[in-house]
Amino acid sequence: MEFSLPKLEEKILKFWKKNRIFESSIEKRKKVKDFVFYEGPPTANAKPGIHHVLSRVFKDIICRYKTMKGFRVLRKAGWDTHGLPVELEIEKKLGFKNKKDIEKYGIEKFNALCKKSVFQYKKEWENLTERIGFWLDLKNPYITCEPDYIESVWFLLKKIWEKGLLYQDFRVSPYCPRCQTILSSHEVAQGYKKIKEPSIYVRFKILSPEFKNTSLLVWTTTPWTLPANVAVAVNPNFIYVKVNIRNEKILIVKEKFSEVLSEGEIEKEFLGKDLVGLKYQPPFDFYQPDLKKERIWEVLPADFVSLKEGTGLVHIAPAFGEEDMELIRAYNSQLATNNRKFPVILNVNEEGKFNFEVKKFAGLFVKDADPLIIQDLKERGLLFKEELYEHDYPFCWR
Repeated sequence: MEFSLPKLEEKILKFWKKNRIFESSIEKRKKVKDFVFYEGPPTANAKPGIHHVLSRVFKDIICRYKTMKGFRVLRKAGWDTHGLPVELEIEKKLGFKNKKDIEKYGIEKFNALCKKSVFQYKKEWENLTERIGFWLDLKNPYITCEPDYIESVWFLLKKIWEKGLLYQDFRVSPYCPRCQTILSSHEVAQGYKKIKEPSIYVRFKILSPEFKNTSLLVWTTTPWTLPANVAVAVNPNFIYVKVNIRNEKILIVKEKFSEVLSEGEIEKEFLGKDLVGLKYQPPFDFYQPDLKKERIWEVLPADFVSLKEGTGLVHIAPAFGEEDMELIRAYNSQLATNNRKFPVILNVNEEGKFNFEVKKFAGLFVKDADPLIIQDLKERGLLFKEELYEHDYPFCWR
C-alpha cells in the first residue's frame, strides 16, 4: 500500500478547515484562562522563505501545547506594512542610492508606492501559513498602516507616558549613514567583514604638574572619534608605568610596555586607581566646554579596560561607544545634581559627516576623514605610532 505524507497532511488540513477545528478551539474556551500570543507580523512585499517556516513552526508548537493544556489561545494574524523592508524594496525598483533621492522624487509619491507594494505577496504568505498547519486568524488581521492600529499604538504610548515610564536619554547603537537608521543586533550579525585599517597610538599630554612632560599613550582603531573625546579610562587594578623613551615620558600599562614601546627606561610604577583624576590636553579642542557646568578631559576608572590589546588607556567618546556611554552615564549619576557633569559630544550628522563644530573636517564623511586626522596628529607631534590592524567590523547588510 502506497503511503504519502503530503496527501495525509492535505487530508488533515481539509478536515480542520471543514470542521472549523481552529475556531472551535477558541469558541469552546470562552470561560477559561487566556494564553496571550502576539504574532510578530511579516512584511508581505517579499516572498516567504524556509526560515519563515521554521519560526512559524516554533510559534505553533507553543500555541498548540497551551491549547492542549486547556488555555484559550487567540491567534490574530498581522501584517507589517511599515519600515525599512518596504522602503528598501521600492528604493531598489526606482534605483535610488540614498534618502535624498526619495526627497527629490517626492515623499508622498514614494509612500504611495510603498503602500501599494505591501501586500504584493499576501496570497503566498497565506498559502504557506495554511499549508504548514500554522493556525492563525487570517480573516481578521491587524495591519500596521491602518488608522485604528496606529491610534492604538499612540494611545498605549500616551498611557505609558502618563505613568511616568518614558524618559529621554542617549543610546549608542550601530548606525547606517546610507539608510540613516540604526541596525538591530540581528542585522549587525549579518554584516560583519574582516578588514585591515589603521590603528594609532596618540599622545594625550598630562596637565597635572606632578607629571611634567608626560603623555598618556592612547590606542584607537577609530581616529574619527577623537574629536568627541571626553575622558581616558584606566583599570584601577592594573599597574601602569612612566617610561622615559627618547627624551619623552610616556604612561602605559606595564604589561604592554615591551610589546608597544620595545625600548625605554621605566622611571616609576603606579596603580591605575592612583591615576584617576589626572587632567590632560585633548588631541582636538573643537569642542568648547562650559567649565561651570561640565567636567571633561580627565582620567576615569573602568573595569572594562583590558590587557588584550592597546595600551591599558582607553579613549572615551560616549557618543560613539556603548561601554563609553555606560561609563559616563554611571559616573554622572554618582555626581550630585549641582555638580559638573561629563558631556556627550555628538559632532556627526545623520549622513555620517562631521558637523560645523569640527571646523577642520566639517562636511567630511567620518571614514574619509581618518587619514586626514592621522596626518594632522602627525604634523602636531601627537602621533606616536601607526600600524595596520585586522579586525571584524560591522557593515550594513542592506
